[in-house]
Amino acid sequence: MISKGSDWFIESAVAISNKSGIPKMIIGATIVSFATTAPEFAVSATAAYIGHTDMTIGNAVGSAICNTGLVLGSIIVVKAIPVRDHTFPIKSGLMLLSGIVLILLSRDGGISGPDGLVLLLVFFAFLYHASKTQYKIFGKERAGSGKVKIKEMQKDIVFFVIGALSVVIGSRILVDSGIKIAEWLGIPEVIIALTMVAVGTSLPELATAIASLKKGHQDLSIGNILGANTMDIAMILGASSQIRLLPVSDQLAGYDFPFMLVIMLALIIFGLTGKKLERWEGALILGAYLVYVAGLFTWYG
Repeated sequence: MISKGSDWFIESAVAISNKSGIPKMIIGATIVSFATTAPEFAVSATAAYIGHTDMTIGNAVGSAICNTGLVLGSIIVVKAIPVRDHTFPIKSGLMLLSGIVLILLSRDGGISGPDGLVLLLVFFAFLYHASKTQYKIFGKERAGSGKVKIKEMQKDIVFFVIGALSVVIGSRILVDSGIKIAEWLGIPEVIIALTMVAVGTSLPELATAIASLKKGHQDLSIGNILGANTMDIAMILGASSQIRLLPVSDQLAGYDFPFMLVIMLALIIFGLTGKKLERWEGALILGAYLVYVAGLFTWYG
């Protein structure tokens, strides 16, 4: 279900990109990111509602770490990804900003409703940048070519929605199964959230990244990861904190948050210092993620 859904998802996203004139990285950073972040949002919001706040924060932060370290790191190891989009610095900067703001707001031991509003402002800044970029693309690249008719993209939109739903539903089934197994083993909830649940809810990003790689659209993966990470931190935690206060444990503040920031910085530095993300850079990012998980179970498991 996840595999076939991701194929439809990517093919339709690329078709929409080609017909509308919007670059694939922009499509990845907005529409695809919204769809692939749906599992994280559903899990975190539900966990906050029923009082499992460790699951809320752990899932969002763990997903951002997993997206960068495991998903993107693995894809780069397989094949170097060109960084051709001039908006990479802004997109990656907003991702980093969301992480920094989260750390600053959590210094008092929790993410309150007002704190969440600040995070949501970062999310709205991300949306503003994405919409502004799309407007420029439509205004410049489509000038003189006529308006894009929705009818031309109806089939693509239908398959996009079906593909997205397939990926999300398939991932949720896998997540629920993983949680039951982890609970049976007696693993702490925050560890479950940061690893099993995070990997499970990141499956849409992984599935779409693999499909993008197979079809030669790796730049879609970069945009998707940057957008998804920003949404994981700014949108999901910002919205979840409106449901109830999200306490931040010493482990999250002292281990998980700093690592999230470090791996984001590594991705940005690698992306800005070269014309593409090299395979050895992907290996470093992936290796760092594996070390992080090992440390998580060694020191906190």
